[in-house]
Amino acid sequence: MPNFAFNQRIIFFTSPIGLGHASRDIAIAEKLKQCLDGEILFVSGGSAHELISRAKFSGFDLYKPPPFSVKSGTLHNSFIWLMKYMIYYHKSKKIAKEVLSKHLHANSIIVSDEDFASLAVNNNMTPLKKVLIYDILEHSASAYHTISNKNNLGETHFTSGFIHRFEKKMNERIRHLINKCDKVIIPDFGENKDNLEYVGPIVREIKANRTTIRNNLGLTRKTIVLCAGGTDAGTYLIQRSLKAYEKLRTRFDLELIIISGPKIRLTDSSDFRNLGFIDNLHEYIYASDLVVSLAGRSTIDESIVYGTPGIFIPIKDHFEQEQNAIRMGYRFEDIFKLETLMEEKLGSIHKGLLQKSNGAEITAKIISGLL
Repeated sequence: MPNFAFNQRIIFFTSPIGLGHASRDIAIAEKLKQCLDGEILFVSGGSAHELISRAKFSGFDLYKPPPFSVKSGTLHNSFIWLMKYMIYYHKSKKIAKEVLSKHLHANSIIVSDEDFASLAVNNNMTPLKKVLIYDILEHSASAYHTISNKNNLGETHFTSGFIHRFEKKMNERIRHLINKCDKVIIPDFGENKDNLEYVGPIVREIKANRTTIRNNLGLTRKTIVLCAGGTDAGTYLIQRSLKAYEKLRTRFDLELIIISGPKIRLTDSSDFRNLGFIDNLHEYIYASDLVVSLAGRSTIDESIVYGTPGIFIPIKDHFEQEQNAIRMGYRFEDIFKLETLMEEKLGSIHKGLLQKSNGAEITAKIISGLL
């Protein structure tokens, strides 16, 4: 990849909803560092900002999105959340405009990971290059689906009926912003067309073999890693998984490691290890024998690429997670048969690194090409 001039700057506007966006943007930024003489800045918020900071990247903790209301694993009050999101979106546009007015160079690129506020800012200083990372695609039952037409990019479906009119208007605006981007990076497989670039899954790089990582992490038995995500939405999944694990450990020599994340507090127990909020989740996913998680895109992609068997339970009525889960053969109701699913998956053989994932590297090359 070519070297950048020092005055060139890449500004990542990373959605702070969950940790998946930050995780894959860190993977891209790590590749850009290898050829960048300029500067990489991040704009995000909350736990996503903390994860980015732990990866030694500079950034601003500015975004505060509205939390989802999730009870017993089901999304509630979606219309109220959508209205709060619209308020958040307009506040984020002001934040993005202020950041760009202070930190934009003549040779700068905006990389938006599903942060549409930054794409909506009109800039009169220079013809600004804009890159969007986007993974909401139309439904497909296959683990990786092929999409070759811009019109097949998915839209949000948090609401239904009459009130969906408001969401439809929002989707029309999003469609307009997508079409205006110089490049739209899709972490999936498909046919490049117009401004769409399919790069395959974007995951963090594994830098040692599995045996070494297991030794470094102190894993000696069959290991289940339970991921709760970056919000408190995974509480119900933890509760149901603990019940299944208690039954399984009477028959198998197992260890459960819970990555409860930044928002969930668990009572200490000798029955499992709770690591809370960590910055090397990808290593635990690779080193484990089974990952149980909400159906976030980033964790699913890491499980697939690293060859680790996985069970992915979506938040009920969360359209994006439900689509992700369907791709992997799961649905919300599977949460009630976790014991059976865990036992079945623990009988699977860890496949090791299935492929050399180069989605992050390809994305870095696309970004550098715009400079």
